[in-house]
Amino acid sequence: MSDDDISLADLPDDDLVQQMHDDLYDGLKEEIEESTTILLERGWTPYDVLTKALVEGMRIVGEDFRDGILFVPEVLLSANAMKAGMTILRPLLAATDAPKQGKLLIGTVKGDIHDIGKNLVGMMMEGAGFDVVDIGINNPVESYLAAIEEHQPDILGLSALLTTTMPYMKVVIDALEEKGIRDRLTVLVGGAPLNEDFGKAVGADAYCRDAAVTVEMAKDFMTRKHNSRAA
Repeated sequence: MSDDDISLADLPDDDLVQQMHDDLYDGLKEEIEESTTILLERGWTPYDVLTKALVEGMRIVGEDFRDGILFVPEVLLSANAMKAGMTILRPLLAATDAPKQGKLLIGTVKGDIHDIGKNLVGMMMEGAGFDVVDIGINNPVESYLAAIEEHQPDILGLSALLTTTMPYMKVVIDALEEKGIRDRLTVLVGGAPLNEDFGKAVGADAYCRDAAVTVEMAKDFMTRKHNSRAA
């Protein structure tokens, strides 16, 4: 029996979730929409559909992208399929009390127009229950400062894919210091050419290797923030 003959509605839950991981990997948007709807009709919570089917599927995609097994066009297709599932889930998540973790402001730094990693992080953070404000690509310091003032995020995500634009992250973080707002924010940096030493050198709170790590780090920082407030 070929894949075309699989009836998604006939699959038991575990097999359907596995199929969704495969369909995300293959960037099959319509199949993801259909499977998302099927799980919801079976009584799954929007949050469970999101975390167990979509986010877990994208985690696998993210790892294979990092390891050079998948390439940019394929990841874009996967992200597009994820977006289709998110479109169905987003209003439902907003209506339920899916735990809101905090707010992330994310953007690619000045001179850099790469956004795939940033978009993946944004989607997976949204999937993990964060409010996400994405200010796009090629952002000068002024854009970050204006957006921080407007949106009051808990976390600032800085992204770069070029070695030539990486140093601009320090320019942004230095500007936060000058404005006296650095301590209010957790600053996470990411992008293919970065590493932990670079993150420390520019004064970030953490370097995030991939989207899955970013989600874990962000949750960890928010837990600490809540605990320190409660203390």
